[in-house]
This record gives sequence, structure tokens and C-alpha cells, in this order.
Amino acid sequence: MSQSQPRPAKRSRAAQASASSVSRPKGASGVTLLSPSDLPVTGRDANHVIWHGSAESFLSSLPKDHLFDLVVTSPPYNIGKEYETRVELAKYLEWQADVLGLIVPRLKANASICWQVGNYVVNNEIFPLDIELAPIFKSHGLRLRNRIVWKFGHGLHTRRRFSGRYEVVMWYTHTTDATQPYTFNLDAVRVPSKYPSKRHFKGPRAGQLSCNPLGKNPEDVWEIPNVKSNHCEKTSHPCQFPVGLIERLVLALTNPGDLVYDPFAGVASAGVAAAIHGRRFWGSEIRGDYVNAGVARLEDALAGKAVYRPHDVPLYDHRQSSLSRTPDSEGPSQ
Repeated sequence: MSQSQPRPAKRSRAAQASASSVSRPKGASGVTLLSPSDLPVTGRDANHVIWHGSAESFLSSLPKDHLFDLVVTSPPYNIGKEYETRVELAKYLEWQADVLGLIVPRLKANASICWQVGNYVVNNEIFPLDIELAPIFKSHGLRLRNRIVWKFGHGLHTRRRFSGRYEVVMWYTHTTDATQPYTFNLDAVRVPSKYPSKRHFKGPRAGQLSCNPLGKNPEDVWEIPNVKSNHCEKTSHPCQFPVGLIERLVLALTNPGDLVYDPFAGVASAGVAAAIHGRRFWGSEIRGDYVNAGVARLEDALAGKAVYRPHDVPLYDHRQSSLSRTPDSEGPSQ
């Protein structure tokens, strides 16, 4: 799901070529595109920035000030996608530690960091990256608030183990002690209650509705469709994550005007989620084709023309599809 690659690895020729072809946005679009030739960064006060370069180069160009309200990303999984080259797990974790070491000093005191990861796989043995990365986050004193399970319905099938249909979002807060407050806007992300007409059956509130009229807590297992070929958000990126997944995090963990940063921005899904809800966005990405797509998507979002699937859209009932019928049945499967 990631949009960059481990530093120790060499990029393919295709990646190098695509990384060099970037079209600078024209006109007052509200999006600032920066590249290594712009060092030192002079557009730090811009509301919407996409840096064409590595996360390390961008972060190193910034002062060690408390800048970010939310860092949310899906880093490379080190599984050999077109935007990365596999390296040994130890080297991969070392690289991730380097990036996090540059991010943490730039987090605000009550900020959140969300790292969405899957599994590193070797010889059909899985290494859950949330487990592998947890000691790095702990070493910075970050506090784990949730392991959010993102469940989705489509993906590759496997033959020697059960097919994977979930990934994990690790949500940490940059808080110095257990009682320090942090941003969490539950009301902004409530979902419909299962039994909205349920009432208290005894006590002083007997007969009154027992659920919150705004809905219930979405809990820590989220079923949001992943971006496949027929998804309305699909771009050329092979593993982009859905805007709705980031949208819920943006709404819950930031306030309007806050700054969201994605160190592996890809096609700027996090930027779209931030822009449509009045948050600022900075992102860094090494591939030029992804940068171009990300700028275009961010411009559309700022213009109110974003094409995306909101986080609270009900899932389609597959049983209503003609494809759900078995060959000898006449109606939808039950």
C-alpha cells in the first residue's frame, strides 16, 4: 500500500524515469509542488504541499518545530511492488526507524501518528509489520491508542494459508504522560446504531432511548472496500488506500485548519481526505507519475470536485448481485 521504497534499495529504471517527469501545476490551484532543487524549503507556510522527493529529504529540510497535527501513511511493505525493491527485513526496519526519527520531533504535543501496514512475507511465512514496528514507536515514547483492523473483501487468494483480508492501522499519540489530552472527535465519525429504537427497560431512564442519537462508536474493526479496478478512486497506483479510511482518521484526530502529513503520499489519498474537510496537507513522494496524479486529485478536492467513496457509505449487499447465484439457483443466494 505504500508509495515509496526503502532507502537501501535501488530503484528500477522505470521508477527512476517516472520520478523525473513531473508537471508543475499552473495557475492559482492552491497546491504547491516542490522538488529537491527547491532546497532549502521556502514554502513551509503553504497550506497544501506535495514534495517530489524522499520523505527523508523533505523532513530534513524542515526545522525541528512542532508542525504536524496528524501524520498518516501507508509505508512500503517491502514485498517487491513496482515502487520498491525488496531488502532484508532488518534493513527495512532500520529505514523505517530513520523516517520515524525525523517525524517525531516535528509532531505537536497532542498530535497523532497513524501507520497503516500489512504483512511482510517470506517463503509463505508472514511477519505482521505492526508487530515488527511496535518497538520503534515505543522507543519514542509514543502511546498506542488503538490497533484498528481494516477489513476488506477483495484480494489475492492463497493456497497454503488463509487468504489475507485485513490490514492494521496503528494509532499512536505524541503525549508525554498518560493523562495528557489529545484530539479525538468521536461525534464526527459516529455510525448508525444497530438498534436505534432500543430503550432502557428499568431504572430512572426507563422508556427513554438508550443509544446516542448521533450514532455509535465505529469501534476498532472497519470494513471499508479497498481500491480495486472498478473502484471510483482507482488511479495507476497499484496499491492506493481508500480516501474513506483516511477520512475517518482525519475527522476523528484533527480539527479544521490542522496540518496532516503523509511521508509516502503516493497519489495523495490522504491529501484528498484532508482537503475536503478543511485541513491542510503536506506530502512527499518520489515517483513523478504519482506526484502528477496526486496534484490533480488534490486540486479537484480543493475545488469541491473530489471523486471518492465516503467512509460512512453502507457496504453493498453482494447477495443482491446476479453473480451471487449458484448455477442451479433462480434467485439471489440467502
